[in-house]
Amino acid sequence: MREQDLVVAVAGATGAVGREMLKTLEARKFPAARVRALASSRSAGKELPFGDSRLVVEELKEDSFADTDLALFSAGGDTSKKFAPIAARAGCVVVDNSSAWRMDPDVPLVVPEVNPEALEEHKNIIANPNCSTIQMVVALKPIYDQAGIRRIIVSTYQAVSGSGQKAIQELENQVRALFNMQEPENHVYPYQIAFNCLPHIDDFLDNDYSKEEMKMVNETRKILNDESLRITATTVRVPVFYGHSESVNIETQTRLSAKEARVLLSRSPGIRVLDNPRENIYPMPIQAAGEDETFVGRIREDISLENGLDLWIVADNIRKGAALNAVQIAEELVSKNLLVRDI
Repeated sequence: MREQDLVVAVAGATGAVGREMLKTLEARKFPAARVRALASSRSAGKELPFGDSRLVVEELKEDSFADTDLALFSAGGDTSKKFAPIAARAGCVVVDNSSAWRMDPDVPLVVPEVNPEALEEHKNIIANPNCSTIQMVVALKPIYDQAGIRRIIVSTYQAVSGSGQKAIQELENQVRALFNMQEPENHVYPYQIAFNCLPHIDDFLDNDYSKEEMKMVNETRKILNDESLRITATTVRVPVFYGHSESVNIETQTRLSAKEARVLLSRSPGIRVLDNPRENIYPMPIQAAGEDETFVGRIREDISLENGLDLWIVADNIRKGAALNAVQIAEELVSKNLLVRDI
């Protein structure tokens, strides 16, 4: 397939991640002859910016993919379950941002800096991992390759943008209400999020872990292709608009000093090391917002554990945690000539 003939669609184009996908496609000069914006019937006819032009939103329907080569989905799990197989059968390769296909054994779960080789086995549906998983595995893969990893303990501090535009608005409204001595209203979250932390992301399961926590466990094992990895997670929603932060403790199989880890990570793709605590240099969400890299700092040896390391990992959850990773997958598909027309 010639790049000048490539037709790309973004499904869920009017949402926060969908808009970022369009922005990222344009910013990275993705080689498409045509880009289409798809959304529900409620959004059909609206216009979205795309570079110097504007795209008219088309209704997402079963016949939307007949002449489309690649579709980036960010329209929710139910929509993906319905339309991704339809697109795949039409010969369109789907990169899906929902959780619908991540643990399907026939669907690659891909972070391009970590396991691009998994794309070679795709059957026209590829899954984008959970945002908190993506940034963690980007930072841990170089260490995993160098020293091996036995165990991961992660606690996340996740921005409200991970819950969508309504959550962003809820945090803003609550802050305004509190500053004006008014009672804040909560609709997206079970409790007030402004000036608060909620150890609760997604539904709780029978084992008392949340779905978000188990996503990190299961997705990390699948991406690293290592079911022996021992992983435990606690995910927390914090009153930050953009940028997820993670405190990660790992036990390596062979010793890796903090200095060696710092050098290793600084030379690894997609990572920016900010690690000079004596000069107050460490990653923060306000630095990561709007940036492509995964930021790593507070790299230190665990004083309680042999072969232990502590890291602080921060990334923009809408960019690297969603839109950018999907576009990077698309770029890999094009560069490796892995776009196919039938399955």
